Amino acid sequence: MGGGIMASSTEATAAAASRSTPWYRVLYVQVLVAIVLGVLVGHLFPATGTALKPLGDAFIALVKMMIAPVIFCTVVHGIAAVGDLKKVGRVGLKALLYFEAVSTVALVIGLVVGKVVQPGAGFDIAPEAVDPAAVAGYVQHAEAHGIVDMLVGIIPSNFFGAFTGGDLLQLLLVAVLVGIATAHLGETGQRIVSAVDVAGALFFRIIAMIV
Repeated sequence: MGGGIMASSTEATAAAASRSTPWYRVLYVQVLVAIVLGVLVGHLFPATGTALKPLGDAFIALVKMMIAPVIFCTVVHGIAAVGDLKKVGRVGLKALLYFEAVSTVALVIGLVVGKVVQPGAGFDIAPEAVDPAAVAGYVQHAEAHGIVDMLVGIIPSNFFGAFTGGDLLQLLLVAVLVGIATAHLGETGQRIVSAVDVAGALFFRIIAMIV
């Protein structure tokens, strides 16, 4: 009975918070409005749209700046807070399967849209005029690196290099290792989790300011 009362109280609090937030303050509403405004400005005032490009580039750069610390804090806190590494492994396996399933669906949707809509069909580009050498380097790079090279490449050259290299797999590896190590440190690990939690709140606040 007490659990039911607590659940009802939590739902009531969440509902009250949802009602207290104006619709124009909701993030996905702001994103949709921004997309519509961007399309209208680009279509009706192309010169103005071109002039606004530095603003968009700056926004993307600011968001990219926060990706590494947010992912690190979220993964470390998630693993260390669970404590039971067997449970973490089960959750990780489910997340991996979910990621693969969603990625497959996304690829299928992309292929269908590309076949039906044919984006870029209106561009006046002759295929014979395209320089094959422009993509030759990418093809050679893909052929030269197999599964083993990819797995070894996940390991960063140093701990902090995972934050500055721009490779999310390296960052995830470091975050997982730190989370597992923190889960084994007992009382000290709890203090680390608290510090990571505070840092995560700081980074999410910065993202809110940017958005």
